[in-house]
Amino acid sequence: MRPGVYLWKDAEGAVLYVGKAKQLRARVRNYFAEDRNPRLTKLVAVAADIDYILVDNEKEALALENNLIKQYKPRFNILLRDDKTYPCIRVTHEKYPRVYVTRRLIKGQTYYGPFFPGNLAHRLVDFIHRTFKVPSCRIDLERTHTHPCLEFHIQRCHGPCVQGLTTDEHYASAVADMRLFLDGKSRDLACGLKQRMETASENLEFERAAALRDLLTTVEEMEERQKMAAATGDNTDIMALHAEPPLVAVNLFHLRNGRIVDRREFFWEDQQGFDAAEFTSALLTQLYFGARQIPDHIHIPADVDDHALFEELLSEQRGRKVRIHTPQRGEKKAMLALVETNAKHSFEARFRVMAPSQGAIKDALQDALNLEAAPERIECFDISHIQGTDKVASMVVWEKGRMKKADYRKFIIRTVEGNDDFASMREVVTRRYERLRDENARMPGLVLIDGGLGQLHAAAGALEALGITNQPLASIAKREEIIYVYGQEDDPVILYRHSPVLHVVQQIRDEAHRFAVTFHRQRRDSSRLRSELLDVKGVGPGTVRKLLRALGSLSAIKAAREEELARVVGLAAARKIKEHYREDAAAVS
Repeated sequence: MRPGVYLWKDAEGAVLYVGKAKQLRARVRNYFAEDRNPRLTKLVAVAADIDYILVDNEKEALALENNLIKQYKPRFNILLRDDKTYPCIRVTHEKYPRVYVTRRLIKGQTYYGPFFPGNLAHRLVDFIHRTFKVPSCRIDLERTHTHPCLEFHIQRCHGPCVQGLTTDEHYASAVADMRLFLDGKSRDLACGLKQRMETASENLEFERAAALRDLLTTVEEMEERQKMAAATGDNTDIMALHAEPPLVAVNLFHLRNGRIVDRREFFWEDQQGFDAAEFTSALLTQLYFGARQIPDHIHIPADVDDHALFEELLSEQRGRKVRIHTPQRGEKKAMLALVETNAKHSFEARFRVMAPSQGAIKDALQDALNLEAAPERIECFDISHIQGTDKVASMVVWEKGRMKKADYRKFIIRTVEGNDDFASMREVVTRRYERLRDENARMPGLVLIDGGLGQLHAAAGALEALGITNQPLASIAKREEIIYVYGQEDDPVILYRHSPVLHVVQQIRDEAHRFAVTFHRQRRDSSRLRSELLDVKGVGPGTVRKLLRALGSLSAIKAAREEELARVVGLAAARKIKEHYREDAAAVS
């Protein structure tokens, strides 16, 4: 009897379930026992085949099971669905590399992290801007620009976009220093800075030597802080759950140096035959195998069968001892109870459909869309027309958790001929933010575009032409409900359909669409009314304007008595209008 991994498959060969076993034959035989739980009963009913892979020991079986679950995502396995992915720092592969915070990883790119709490990555990137002057802008650095943006003037970028502001060698040196910092090689970075400072001083480049001295001081201070933090306490993760099968909510608290630095939430809606030990084992496997950061201690709500095996594997992966506990008394038990209380609250908030607070919504928006700060204000744009006629646009505003109708704006498209939504979007975004720029007014926390990638890039081009960089910008495509964040278009945000973030974005998008369509109908009805009334001999534009202000619509004018019209435009014009419509009616009959 050897250990291994088994795979249940359906009639088409799709993997339904992946499991591991110390003894494969005995484990598979259990699936046909009479007292199996409802989930396994359903699995056996739909399965058509079983495959297996033999391995040398239990550690290999556990590692292989984890890899296969992540590869196939079988629907009968307990799959980790994380509402909160932690951000990484991405360094681009360009002639002039840039640095971004991202939550989605793409093969072939360089990443550092993940970092938690979530804002740590943003704080580190801000430190990189101020210290190493490597930017996060979206400007095309391969193209020569006539003048630098604000980031250069406030000394957060070397300005490679403008010829003469920096050299390729100087910029490459800054990027190399930044990489050493992100790799945690502070000592190597400090030595290199010290050597360059002494060389600059010997060459009488005192201004450069002073800048390197300041940078060296900052790096040494950062290294000292990290040493102090590492000596203050253990790192612990505490996991707890609340289950009312098939619904389950899990909370995972991260304690670093004795302080709670962040919390993660997980939810499941399909856990028939829930077993706490099996569930906890699946979470441990998917959370920590292959993870970049593993704590000293992991507290879990229920002990698992492979307790010692988990500790051994995670200790090997980390290079230091990792202990897994199920606390029974004292302060650790009290902390586990606190996390259980939070898991129950998360369960209530998700499955009892409690309305999240404004702060929670803003934080969720920041996390889901990978924004540097939680947006206080969102401005959303939409274009409306019929085959390129009567083109209009709307802008609606969401602020502090609700729609702010006093700040809504309407736009009549002036410069675009025909049916070109991209050009229309460029015009509207230019008009809106050129005015804010000229008035030195505050930009919104997020600009949201109703549309796909074409509209998103049109808006981005308009902002870049205005010299507005690093403005958070996203679009939501109709039907698919996919959110594209500018700068992360290759990895769009796809939220589950009950997500509060998706509901907020949909609410804002739908309101922009409603406002644009309403304005378009008003314009269309007004133009049709004008064209009809101007056909009446003796009625001019001034008379039409008076009628529109007084009665509002063509149907109201047609239904009005001659005396009513006379009170607005005089008896002669009223008689001509009524006579015109009587002749039209007679011609139709």
